[in-house]
This record gives sequence, C-alpha cells and structure tokens, in this order.
Amino acid sequence: MSDVLAVTEHRRGELRDVSHELITAGRQLADATGGDLHLAVISGNVEEYAEKLDRRGVTEIHTVDYGEEFNHDVYVQAIEALYDAIGPQYVIAPNTVNGLDYAPAVAQRLDLPLVTDAVDMTVDDGLSVTREFYAGKTEGDVDVAGEGALVTIRPGEWPGAEGVGDAVVDAFDVEVDEGAVRSTVTGYQEVGAGDVDISEAEVLVSVGRGIEEEENIALIEELADAMGATVSSSRPIVDNGWLPQDRQVGQSGKKVTPDVYIAIGISGAVQHVAGMKGSDTIIAINNDPSAPIFDIADYGIVDDLFDVVPALTEEFE
Repeated sequence: MSDVLAVTEHRRGELRDVSHELITAGRQLADATGGDLHLAVISGNVEEYAEKLDRRGVTEIHTVDYGEEFNHDVYVQAIEALYDAIGPQYVIAPNTVNGLDYAPAVAQRLDLPLVTDAVDMTVDDGLSVTREFYAGKTEGDVDVAGEGALVTIRPGEWPGAEGVGDAVVDAFDVEVDEGAVRSTVTGYQEVGAGDVDISEAEVLVSVGRGIEEEENIALIEELADAMGATVSSSRPIVDNGWLPQDRQVGQSGKKVTPDVYIAIGISGAVQHVAGMKGSDTIIAINNDPSAPIFDIADYGIVDDLFDVVPALTEEFE
C-alpha cells in the first residue's frame, strides 16, 4: 500500500475551495495505490480547518499549529517533516500562487519528481499525469519515473469532496528552525473592488485581445448594457490598462460561475479558462474556428466580432 499526502490551503481565515478538491484528487490516487489519504493543515486556525476538512475517504488530518498565514519557509519545513513521518508515495498540492511557491523547494529537498498543473492523474504501472499544452489546445500525459512524486493540481478540475468523514486528527509537532524562516507576511493588498463584483454576476460579457483597440471596448459595453450584463475581460485587456484589474477573469484574476458567459475575441488560453469554465452556459464569438475556447463552449459563433456584437446589441435592444 502507498499513502498520499495532500497539502491543503487557506487564506485570511478561510479554507480555499481547492482544499476540498485536493481531497477528491488524493482519494483518487489513494484508491489506485491501495493506500490511505493524509491531509496536512499548516498554520492558522488548524482545529477549525481540520473539522471542515473531515470528509469521506480521509484517513488522518495532520495539523501544524505554527503562525497564522502562509509562510514559504514554514511550509517547506512542515511538509518535509510530515513526509519523513508518514512516508507517502505521492504528495499533492494546489497549483496556486502559494502551492507553486513551496512545491519546487519541497520536491528538491525530498528528491521527488515535480509535475505541475495536473488536470488528471492515473496509476497503472506508475503515475501518469495529464497536462495541457500549447495554451490549452491539446492534452498529453507525463509518465513519472521513480516510486514517488509531488504533483500540483489545477483548481477547478476535481469536484469538491463531500460526505462527513471520521478521520483521526493528529496535532503534529514540527520543530521549526526559526533561523531558516527568512520571510513573513506583513499584510495583504486587495485588488480594488470597483463598482461591481464579477464573481457575483449572473451574466458576463467578457472581452479579449480580439477587440484590437481600447476604443472598441465601447461595443462590448453597449452589448452588456442591452443585456443587463456585466463586462469582464481576459488578462491582456487588463495588462493594456483598458479595464481595471477587478474585471479580470482567470488564474491571476477572479474565478466566476455565471449563468451565462459570453467570450468575445478570447482565444481560450488555459489561464483564462481556469477562471470561467464553471459557467452554466458558455457562448464564444471568435473568427478563428480552431480557437481553444470552442472546446468548452456550449454555443459558438465563428465570425468577425465587429459584425456579430452590433447585431446582438440591436437584437437585445
């Protein structure tokens, strides 16, 4: 039997959704290897987090009560100590800003292969990790050599774990080398809330680099007004300064789940798709029939957005 250790994540007093997704992914691996699933809860209100993470399929939850927020050096030391104590075959972590901060250091210290941004995992003769390539245009499998590995999973790819569990909670004592803790969190800088919260919108009209020029965004705003929708965007629009950062959808922006998401002039890069693929209905407008956005769209229009958008606006008005 080969166990799995999943490193959960919290921020500012709240567990992040990916923590429950890690349980599902971890249980998938543990079932394939015939082992147990262990969770690591590091820093913050660990007892409260452990209670919320006690889901069906979790064998043991290890809490490390040290500090309040994420700290690179503390996480690296805690995960290394847990690995030495538990001896798992696989370690999984979220493919997030925090996860990608500590995962390479942990993999190096434990001499484990590191595979990032997994969208699926299977175990047969060994571990095979599915990743996307070429900006999400294709998927491929990475076969991992060796007996173990550290894998980061993409948020939103696994459903959140459900069902009350009966896991053992272990208050794990780590002798943190404070001399090796060279950084600390001194505060958070929030993205300006703006006049709307796109994560709460029921209908989003989202614009990408296909809009070409800043003045053309007025076309998108007119359509949104006619529909009673909210305008959002992909990262290039924000990077150009054409819309504020609080309108950005994607891994480095906000995750949205509206009833309707209209992607206009958006190619569908993996970073953007990660933030909106949970939408109930996705409509894509793009003049490139091979754009990756069409792979996840429920409805697609292959045409020039400068012809389609004014026609839609007129229809809604």
